[in-house]
Amino acid sequence: MPASKSGVPFTTPDPSLAPGTRHAGFTVRSVEPLEELGGTAYVMRHDASGARLMWLAVPDDNKSFSIAFKTPPKDDTGVFHILEHSVLCGSDRYPVKEPFVNLIKSSMQTFLNAITFPDKTMYPVASTNVADLENLMGVYLDAVLHPSIWRRRRIFEQEGWHLEPTEDGGLAYNGVVYNEMRGATSDPDDVLFQALDRQLFPTNAYRFDSGGDPSSIPDLSYEGFLDSHARHYTLPNSYTVLYGDLDIERELAFIAERFDGAEDRHAGAPNPLEPQEPVRPALAKVRMATAPGNAAVGLSYVIGTAGQRERVLTADVLLDALCGSNEAPLKRAVLQSGLADEFQGILVDGELQPQVAFHAKGTRPDSGPALRELVEGTCARLVRDGIGRERLEASLAQAEFNLREGDWGYYADGVALSMQAMSSWLYDDGRPVDYLRFQDCIDSMREGLADGYFERLLDELVCHSAHNAEVELVPVEDGAAADEAARLAELRAGMDDEAYAAVASELEALRREQEAPDDPADVARLPRLGVADIAEAPAEPREERVEAPLPCVWHGIPTHRIDYVYHYFDLRRLTADELPYASVLAELLGRLGTREHSAAELDTLVEGRLGSLDFFCDSYAWQGSLDEARPYLVVGVSSLSERVADAATIPAEVWGSTLFDDQERILAILQQRRIALSQYFQNNGHAAAMARLSTHYSRSATAADALGGVGLYLFLRELLASWDERKNELCARLADVARRVFSSDEVLVSFTGPRADLDAFWAAGGSLGLSPAGDAAAHRLELPAPKAQDEAFLIASNVSYVGEGAAPSAADAFGPGNWAVASRALSFDYLWNEVRMKGGAYGVGFRRTTSGLPQFWSYRDPVVTPSIARYEGSADWLRSWDASQAELEGYVVSCVAAHDNPVKPRQLVRRQDGLDLSGRPEGWRAELRGQILGTTQETLRSMATCLDGLEKRRSLCVFGPQEQVEGSGLTFDQVIDLRDAAVENEAAEG
Repeated sequence: MPASKSGVPFTTPDPSLAPGTRHAGFTVRSVEPLEELGGTAYVMRHDASGARLMWLAVPDDNKSFSIAFKTPPKDDTGVFHILEHSVLCGSDRYPVKEPFVNLIKSSMQTFLNAITFPDKTMYPVASTNVADLENLMGVYLDAVLHPSIWRRRRIFEQEGWHLEPTEDGGLAYNGVVYNEMRGATSDPDDVLFQALDRQLFPTNAYRFDSGGDPSSIPDLSYEGFLDSHARHYTLPNSYTVLYGDLDIERELAFIAERFDGAEDRHAGAPNPLEPQEPVRPALAKVRMATAPGNAAVGLSYVIGTAGQRERVLTADVLLDALCGSNEAPLKRAVLQSGLADEFQGILVDGELQPQVAFHAKGTRPDSGPALRELVEGTCARLVRDGIGRERLEASLAQAEFNLREGDWGYYADGVALSMQAMSSWLYDDGRPVDYLRFQDCIDSMREGLADGYFERLLDELVCHSAHNAEVELVPVEDGAAADEAARLAELRAGMDDEAYAAVASELEALRREQEAPDDPADVARLPRLGVADIAEAPAEPREERVEAPLPCVWHGIPTHRIDYVYHYFDLRRLTADELPYASVLAELLGRLGTREHSAAELDTLVEGRLGSLDFFCDSYAWQGSLDEARPYLVVGVSSLSERVADAATIPAEVWGSTLFDDQERILAILQQRRIALSQYFQNNGHAAAMARLSTHYSRSATAADALGGVGLYLFLRELLASWDERKNELCARLADVARRVFSSDEVLVSFTGPRADLDAFWAAGGSLGLSPAGDAAAHRLELPAPKAQDEAFLIASNVSYVGEGAAPSAADAFGPGNWAVASRALSFDYLWNEVRMKGGAYGVGFRRTTSGLPQFWSYRDPVVTPSIARYEGSADWLRSWDASQAELEGYVVSCVAAHDNPVKPRQLVRRQDGLDLSGRPEGWRAELRGQILGTTQETLRSMATCLDGLEKRRSLCVFGPQEQVEGSGLTFDQVIDLRDAAVENEAAEG
């Protein structure tokens, strides 16, 4: 198989799919070789409807399908977001309430979701099983083309919004999307960028919030909701992408059959999406009820059109060079000015008119004009004096590495590439693959390094921009919640008793519909796989212990000429009080100067020669024990094969010779870390709640909390509040911790890549500059005994994250594989119906950790106490659960699929390393898989005993706004204010 100039093997185009050929009602319009992907794009049109379709023919067994519609909004009601949710609540062929959930419960999918963008809505799925992919395609196509929303009005009420009477005789809004967006509009970042779009695009669709503004969502009528579906969910307005190793004739015939049955509702044209003429409005201020520390400034510049692929990619490289790290010249200038605590450059693409945005966080009052002057003045100086070839080369090398690696994280490759394709195809039928290519752009940029190409672009984008805007976010005490309360009070005042009773009556009718079981005959229509459809477990190569200067395991898996190295340094030689210092150490390494290089030089060196260099901390529970913690400081590095010597020597320089004397840089980095943790609690409070719940029972979780959770945040908050008094002691402590941690005692090196690269790594690195620590290597870590308690953490949000957990049950003799099946049943059946559909939380779930801890969580929840009550009904539900054999097998199939889900080499290696560091025996994952396959209805019912009496032995952890925590009626053992105002108060007291 030949290789492209990007190094990826590729197959030649299929001559039977030449332009002009017809296949199952589709005509091939063009054939586009994609060397970067190792395949070909076949671009087609459905003859009867004009629907667009593209097949990305790539040798990948993780296949995918996506259908998208152009959906530019015309107001802030969030109609397309509500439609995205609602069309998945049943269809003509599958008239059950939640086929989407049924698919999650019973499919072998490797990705299943739907996504609303500012100008499009996408419905992507992926699977390694062809029959399963077709099942998913069939349900999704019927959902978008023939949804039950036309017959069941209450889908709109459930997913969009409805009124509810309150105990005090008032009114409240509820609805899944309504509550989701209440959470989104609690995020200062979301509010700032939406305000920027309103300024940048005053006359086109981007000025509206496609997700929906909670103040406008109740303005959407059911009739307007249906009209939007009729005008936009049409085949002429659709874009379908297939990906992977497929029998294309079969799949085209499958899709054509569904397309041929689509209904034309003759509803009129879709909303227009027109380019915005350049504007330069004056500084705008948006006021938001949030903590004072969330003050921010956004400055954004429209850089051209989506059709200018090279310009957009070059802007991305340019942003990295300008502010990709604290040492980048623009970010350095802003941080040194004292105008902001954090500064980022962000490429906003995937839209008709992409933009580069500069985002300053933790800004000083009325700093907008000064920030604009500083940003544009610094850019003008860089245009005049030059950005620096070494920095540009480093940013370009980093971009090329990331593009070649193609690690999309959460998204299956085909799903991510489908989204990439829409970045140009949505706006120009003649440009379906622009954003799937990059090598020519990289080559062109490299040629331009010597002739001022980047400086000229910076001059155009920023210094002489004709289309830009600036917004300052100003924190205030009252905001959307007060406005909503006033609106509801006015609405209630205008209702007589009959009208108010009608609200209660409609809510009862909605509840009856939500609680009514689906007709078994309708459920039987859903396509399902059975246990017999499960393939053999995929082969998973094991690591091999190799002779080397230090303990080393080698993972010999294909990586497309990229090497991955992880160094695990045992932290048990530290005391419990020193664990936060290890986390601070990890945060600083690679961002301070060393004896050989300044911080700026090191930053350029790492970006130019490595794919990544990361320092972070992990904690493992030894063999699942609640009492034994194994915390590590992990150094992860990746590089191209030809740079493997740098992967050995650069990290060793950093951990061996970093200087801890630049207190200004250290302060800036720690302020940024505190801001990042605060935003994590606000946007991912469910994950934070589960992690904190684990500390109530597990010493490993206690260590993890000190290294990266609430414990670390409180440590940083106290440290920063008394910075002047503690900074000298901190620097001395960090040097001491580094000396004791980075030794050859109890370090494990994990290498992934060809054996020749492994040999080259050790030849260049030797002992990696490490030597024995002697007495300092003795284990000193003694963690306090866990203590179960009820905790609440106050965050700047309109919604809550509600966690409940308990110690392992004495009755729990079941394996993690059995609990994986039970967790899916509880999460996607009982809890989905009780907490999401009825309660209005955007997400909910249950898990039982491998250490035996049962945990419940909700995401963006409008209430606290009702969700807890519903958690505690889980045992009774599970005990009485009467699933059909097909339903039970569906859960088993989906659990096995999740277990077997293909992952990228980096993720695979980290998983294998984690099993080793946790003391799991060889074959442990195979044992889990066997437990899943062996789970029966009787097994699940008997597991209910493990959840009995939760209300008597539980502990709680809630992240939420003060009014919801105080209004819950619960008595917490401790309530801790995590809002930024608390930080400022402590600093003032200090």
